Amino acid sequence: MSHFPSFGHYLLRGAGALAARPVGRDMRIDAVRGLALLIIFINHMPGNVVAAVMPHNFGFSDAADIFVFLAGVSATLAYGSVIERRGLGMGALRIGGRIWTLYIAHIAVFIIVCGVVARAVTTTQNPLYIEAINIQPFFNDTLSALVDALTLTYQPNYLDILPLYIVLLAAFPLIYRAVRFNPALALLGSVLVWQVAVTFEVNLPNAGTPGWFFNPFAWQLVFTLGVVVGRGVQMGVVMPRSAIIDALAFAVVVLALIIKVSAGNPFGIAALNEWIENLQIGSDKTNLAWTRLLHLAALAWLFVRFVPAQSALVCGVVGRRLAVLGRHSLEIFCTGIVLAIIGQIILAETYFALSIQLLVCLGGITILTVLGNFLSWYQSNALRGSAEKPASGLHNSAPQS
Repeated sequence: MSHFPSFGHYLLRGAGALAARPVGRDMRIDAVRGLALLIIFINHMPGNVVAAVMPHNFGFSDAADIFVFLAGVSATLAYGSVIERRGLGMGALRIGGRIWTLYIAHIAVFIIVCGVVARAVTTTQNPLYIEAINIQPFFNDTLSALVDALTLTYQPNYLDILPLYIVLLAAFPLIYRAVRFNPALALLGSVLVWQVAVTFEVNLPNAGTPGWFFNPFAWQLVFTLGVVVGRGVQMGVVMPRSAIIDALAFAVVVLALIIKVSAGNPFGIAALNEWIENLQIGSDKTNLAWTRLLHLAALAWLFVRFVPAQSALVCGVVGRRLAVLGRHSLEIFCTGIVLAIIGQIILAETYFALSIQLLVCLGGITILTVLGNFLSWYQSNALRGSAEKPASGLHNSAPQS
């Protein structure tokens, strides 16, 4: 029996008529997010040999697209259920608490990175590190830079994902209510916001640059797509099976692979030369090129269709280790940013020696893995302790988005 009617009903009319069901934690979300965090860490050290084999070299989208998409899914599962059970007010309070945590984490990482770069400059007498991370404003006018950092209007390189997430999470209640009413209309409205932002160059201010590296008016579309998927999971909507869509998604992934690994135009059609050259350089990340969105959608479709929640790929040793990282995404992300900055400095000072490249990448991954396992151990012991003291009034919090 085809599942298209129920899926179509959800997409076009919302899920109000569908019975909600309890949703357990899907290890696929945590595992993929953990993998994305490791890829982001590697990609934040450009020029190393490991970065050359990362996914962005074989497709139009990259780990950032996946991270934002899963943020929408996770936010829905974490806070959408709170909104349904306890109302929008309580949901907004939970979201506000998470935003405050993200904000403090962002400011802390900003200060730590500035300190790391300052120490590197004074030790090596190489001021180029300041330019590489774009923290000249911090050294030129520290007070003004701090004020701009506190208002998120100054974001050094590699410190731009958390501000995006803060803005998207703040908009979550509105996006969620729109998706709850009608997912198709919510997506249409999101597309319109994206295209208006691209057409009229609408962005938020960022000191010294034309705007935020991740334009939130564009990237809200990826987040909204995640909310639509998360709401569907929340309501038990079964994904349709379609050989045609499978084939189209596979064709998109293969086309992207062929274009990215080719040295020139692989099709020999002169009219496509400029377009293919631009894709090989990289799809527009700031304003979310449509090729990135299409590639992300194709990857998400194929992954959900052919990687079951209980598959060995997810539940095996590697999958479980990645899931541990994904469950502590904020801590792992922030630590990964600092390690990547330190890694850049080490690579530059050792003239990108191959052995040092491999050692830095392996060392960083090891540190992040150990941190994830420690946090899981600590969390499990803390929860066990609270369970042994019911009179303390402590309760489990909603899953982290």
